[in-house]
Amino acid sequence: MINITLPDGSVRQYEAGIKVIDVANDISSGLARVILGAKVNDKTVGLDEVINEDISLELLKFDNEDGRNIFRHTSAHILAQAVKRLFPDTKLAIGPAIKDGFYYDFDTEHKFTPEDLEKIEAEMKKIAKENLKLERFILPRNEAIQKLKEMGEDYKVELVEDLPEDEIISFYKQGDFVDLCAGPHLQSTKKVKAVKILSIAGAYWRGNENNKMLQRLYGTSFEKKKDLDLHLERLEEAKKRDHRKLGQELDLFSLNEAGTGFPFFHPKGMALRNVLEDLWRKEHALRGYGEIKTPIILNEELWHTSGHWDHYKENMYFTKIDDMDHAIKPMNCPGSMLVFKNKRYSYRDFPVRMAELGLVHRHEKSGTLHGLMRVRSFTQDDAHIFMLPEQIKEEVLGVLKFADDFYNLFGFKYSLELSTRPEDSMGTDEEWQIAEDALKEALKTAGLEYTINEGDGAFYGPKIDLHLEDAIGRTWQCGTIQLDMQMPQRFDLNYIGKDGEKHRPVMIHRVIFGSIERFIGILIEHFAGKFPLWIAPVQVTVLPISDKYNDYAYDIKKKLMEKQIRVEVDHRAEKIGYKIREAQLQKIPYMLIVGEKEAEANSLAIRDREKGDIGAMKVEEFVDMIVKQIEEKK
Repeated sequence: MINITLPDGSVRQYEAGIKVIDVANDISSGLARVILGAKVNDKTVGLDEVINEDISLELLKFDNEDGRNIFRHTSAHILAQAVKRLFPDTKLAIGPAIKDGFYYDFDTEHKFTPEDLEKIEAEMKKIAKENLKLERFILPRNEAIQKLKEMGEDYKVELVEDLPEDEIISFYKQGDFVDLCAGPHLQSTKKVKAVKILSIAGAYWRGNENNKMLQRLYGTSFEKKKDLDLHLERLEEAKKRDHRKLGQELDLFSLNEAGTGFPFFHPKGMALRNVLEDLWRKEHALRGYGEIKTPIILNEELWHTSGHWDHYKENMYFTKIDDMDHAIKPMNCPGSMLVFKNKRYSYRDFPVRMAELGLVHRHEKSGTLHGLMRVRSFTQDDAHIFMLPEQIKEEVLGVLKFADDFYNLFGFKYSLELSTRPEDSMGTDEEWQIAEDALKEALKTAGLEYTINEGDGAFYGPKIDLHLEDAIGRTWQCGTIQLDMQMPQRFDLNYIGKDGEKHRPVMIHRVIFGSIERFIGILIEHFAGKFPLWIAPVQVTVLPISDKYNDYAYDIKKKLMEKQIRVEVDHRAEKIGYKIREAQLQKIPYMLIVGEKEAEANSLAIRDREKGDIGAMKVEEFVDMIVKQIEEKK
């Protein structure tokens, strides 16, 4: 007999050799109908997995990420089968599940068209109805290579040849279709009824631009059509909110081939950016941070000391100065180390909080660049907190509270994720355990729920990531709190303790915006360009009915500017209806319409972006109202 421990702690006994699906049926036949796979001792498996020993078992539904990945990985296989049926000469590359869907890469002389996508989608639905069982089988390495060669699947042959000699080579068969795959999968194709192919893109084999360009079909799938329809509606809404489109329409920023991945900010974009940076400076000063500025270019030796040379070199840019190798900084932390080292500290000085709006450069592949969300140069709102070991918990709690205050200003909900030691890392097991336990303790004290992201910490320490949820339910990782015991060692940082001896401080790396550029992109999409009054690049536009009232309009502009309100005058010789429509398209919060009546009464006819006409008001009354609204950050 074997013991199977369920997530609630209960234990069930079965004879060895039982399948996961049989355990599910024993618990509940209804449960067995809806589960998609399972986690056995944290390994994701299919429902036909045989259990021969004591294990912990978690049954996975579609609402679980691992469950969705099984569902969508099977969907990718169905896509590949559909393409092979319709275009038999196609060679298969890879087809994983990804966030919100899946893709598959194909090598075919035929160029896929939108009409082809409809046919492929129809064939996928047909395959689902055929209720084909997915059957796993294993072949020895040489037999696997021979079989794939006979099938004409050159890309799969290359994949197997690159696997370790002792790797298990597994295949999945569904009907007459066979694909190389580690799995796991659904038991059959019948569950994948609600499916949609979304787009076509080019993709180099293995992401290497020296390899052949393949055709990548992106798709998504759900258990129910209503969920698919809702997802497609969200995708349409996301298109309308695309920050690249709105950034151009609202004249905030542009992207230019003169510097691929290096955004250009326009005056209105800088107005928005400056509001965020001014807020950042004010709030950091209130919380005891000292602002610093460190160089963009530093010599190679520094990056060896920091560990970036060994762990991050492929993402860095390099140059020579006076015949010495230098690097353009990809991160701000080494500069902060040198600022700290420039002064002798006592234990009484801690914590020491240093903050920097630091411009960094990272070499991102051209295919990954995306507007402001993924760029090659960006400003991180970094802070480095140096502390005594006994101050870790209090400082982590302080950063969590700071982030909460910040995100609430913008109306963001957020979730937390604790990332643990990655394979490529520095430090001892003991140091990592201490650091991870310290972060867990702080989260527990704060009463905050979080998920564990195994193996995704920074190379120098574990971290807490804060994921913002935007207006249409998407999540964006912005803030991060990284606990580091490695950099202080590598830079030989120290302070004089109570005993008069030198001791090593502990440090936190943290950001709240993350990247100013990316945060602006998120704000554009979150608010669909309709920024709250306090951060709007243009807060007020004055619209004279005719040029006779331009002088009065500019008098109003002057009064508003004296209160540091961002205001424009539309003095064009256009009809007032046209000017109002233009202001609405620019998503300006307030429109002030002025003509003879307003000029004589020293008043304004006010139009609100959302409410429309809200009546007349004296100029001074309006100024007082808008100043109050801006101060309150409504």
